[in-house]
Amino acid sequence: MCQLREKPITWLETGAEDIIQELAVSPDPLILTQRGEAVLVLMSISEYENHQQMLALLKLMAIGRQELAHGKFSDAEQFLQDMDH
Repeated sequence: MCQLREKPITWLETGAEDIIQELAVSPDPLILTQRGEAVLVLMSISEYENHQQMLALLKLMAIGRQELAHGKFSDAEQFLQDMDH
């Protein structure tokens, strides 16, 4: 589980180099706040890509569960036969 880190939005004014350095030190997302309220989440591109892959897998699992619940499945032998044709 990731550790949430917070910075005030004025921290953006210090420059992109500081932001990149901060994200390079830790893969955990960085939450920027304005007047004490969370307004932005920053993360490295690798973390973003990991999150996108995880969401895609979760969607596939949800679709699979729906299809299973509606009887839309075949046994493994039938599936492999269908793949050969």
